Amino acid sequence: MDNDDLIIAGTAIRSRLITGSGKYRDDRIIARVLEAAECDIITVALRRIDLDRPKESILNHIPKGKILLPNTSGARTAEEAIRIARLAKAAGCGNWVKIEVINDQKYLLPDNFETLRATDTLVKEGFVVLPYFSPELAAARRLVDAGASAVMPLGSPIGSNRGLQTRELIEIIVEEIGIPVIVDAGIGRPSDAALAMELGVDAVLLNTAIATADDPVVMARAFRLAVEAGRLAFLAGLGPTSKTAKASSPLTGFLG
Repeated sequence: MDNDDLIIAGTAIRSRLITGSGKYRDDRIIARVLEAAECDIITVALRRIDLDRPKESILNHIPKGKILLPNTSGARTAEEAIRIARLAKAAGCGNWVKIEVINDQKYLLPDNFETLRATDTLVKEGFVVLPYFSPELAAARRLVDAGASAVMPLGSPIGSNRGLQTRELIEIIVEEIGIPVIVDAGIGRPSDAALAMELGVDAVLLNTAIATADDPVVMARAFRLAVEAGRLAFLAGLGPTSKTAKASSPLTGFLG
């Protein structure tokens, strides 16, 4: 597709598939996964960046030229998320950050209020903020007002591979929000990613579905193709649905 880059904070992003860097059985496979996925953005958890032993840092397995998206995984409050973001920037990860504030340890659902507080502060400090949140229209609007560069509603709980359990809510956010919408969490199958893109979301972020596959490299390619197919379908315009059958060819006019 020509001239269909995703624009986030003035940066053109070629790929609409974003991947994570956790849960791999061997981190040495990450470079091959990124090559197969052809993604431009990869998320990293600050706790996996070993500043004391740089040779063992996850960053050594990420090819140059990728946009690092540190996440604030482990933060339970806005203050903790802000601190993690600042540490990631100081560690050389740039000023992009995925805000993730979770104090629910059973379902790992994000705290939208604390997420909003962290977003407001970090935007004012010059960060490019992509907040992960439970899909709710008022929360999305407040995040936009706070200066978020994109919003990231969850598809289903983190790591569940259950797909788009929040489909209708995501559709509302896509219709009403004027900045990029990136579905994050729960995408388990390439078909889930294709469906999300068909709804008009701007990108999908996933990790577990690739990292826990029998062949992560092949699965990364499958997700890349699914995202591309879903995007093409959205741009083409899906045909209308009907409760009754409609013949593809006329049934009259040629039988005497």
